[in-house]
Amino acid sequence: MKTPTTFTTFFLMATVLVIAGCSDKSSTDTATSGPPNTVDAHAGHAHPSEGPHHGDLIELGNEEYHAEILHDEDAGTITIYVLNGAATEQVSIDATEVTINAKHDGKPEQFTLAASPDTNDPQGKSSRFISNDAELAHRLDEEGAEPKLVLSINGKSYRGTISHDHDHDGHDH
Repeated sequence: MKTPTTFTTFFLMATVLVIAGCSDKSSTDTATSGPPNTVDAHAGHAHPSEGPHHGDLIELGNEEYHAEILHDEDAGTITIYVLNGAATEQVSIDATEVTINAKHDGKPEQFTLAASPDTNDPQGKSSRFISNDAELAHRLDEEGAEPKLVLSINGKSYRGTISHDHDHDGHDH
């Protein structure tokens, strides 16, 4: 009789540990909150190589969110889309602008991108931000610019490094 009790106790403890390890205590809205924080955020799930609009991805937090940047240097426009943790769907945020910080000749510069709500964004929120500042479009291609996207989502500040693919058609670098 002692063996089944020991086995049962062990089984119950193992089950509790597995359930505790798999729970996401930080999220009540799985559609917009992204994946839970883990030690290795890249293990166990696939990562798209580009965003839904075919732009470069920017990681925000520990993959809690992503942003997608579309850079049209010829037109002088930059568009940022705020995306979920899987980088598959847009997430509307309560912000009128987001910021890109960059360096020029070693000196910091700051650029703002105004909210431009997409058709599916609820009133007063936006998942899309646009800049028509040709100087910003040019800065993103400069060596040493080290551009970073800065924004706030649900009261939490996020900062993501913008890495621009310099090996594509239309640019000579």
